[in-house]
Amino acid sequence: MTLSQKVFLAIFTPFSKGFLSWEVKGRGNVPLTGPLIIVANHVHLLDPILLVFSFPRWISFMAKEELFRSPFLRPIIHWGQAFPVYRRGTTKDKQKTLKQAKELLDKGLVLGMFPEGKRSREGKLTRGKPGSAVMASRMGVSLLPVGIIGTDKFKGINWLWRRPHIIINIGQPFRLPSVDGKLNKSQMKLLTDSVMGKIAALLPPEYQGAYFAGPKPAKRDEEFK
Repeated sequence: MTLSQKVFLAIFTPFSKGFLSWEVKGRGNVPLTGPLIIVANHVHLLDPILLVFSFPRWISFMAKEELFRSPFLRPIIHWGQAFPVYRRGTTKDKQKTLKQAKELLDKGLVLGMFPEGKRSREGKLTRGKPGSAVMASRMGVSLLPVGIIGTDKFKGINWLWRRPHIIINIGQPFRLPSVDGKLNKSQMKLLTDSVMGKIAALLPPEYQGAYFAGPKPAKRDEEFK
């Protein structure tokens, strides 16, 4: 963490609590040293900012390449040590992203990823992408699941006086089986589902979406005929 980042957190973390009502659960689960990939659900633009305010270590995020085209956002994103992910890029672009991620993790730093690949407009978990799971398996890096609850209530300007309560629910770090060589779709799905299941477990049932683990609805009588 750079000096300017420490100053930023020291000033703006308490300042943010004047506008937002939020709490952090499981902060003690965060490893204070070593490489780490944080995986969380993604509902609102505020999610990465809240994660940075909630963790004792600085988080460098993968950000969609389009954000780096903005003259206003580009210097801020670079200051935050984020790097671009090319969702529709060439193989060379994707290799560049993986190289940057590996370099960051090799330095023992923290990488933040949203496995869904984009924000969920309804606030519920959508199917995850395999990137974070495959990366963690290949590099032998621990994953730390996080459930973000409440940012779906930020709609319009009403939240300024209603101040919806937000919970950053941090789970236990875990590792996926180490893999080598090319993975087939089934193997990637198993790894991805394992990651997404850990995130879902930190969310209330109404947020679990595609990874809801509760009882299945009863089948209608005609389905048994």
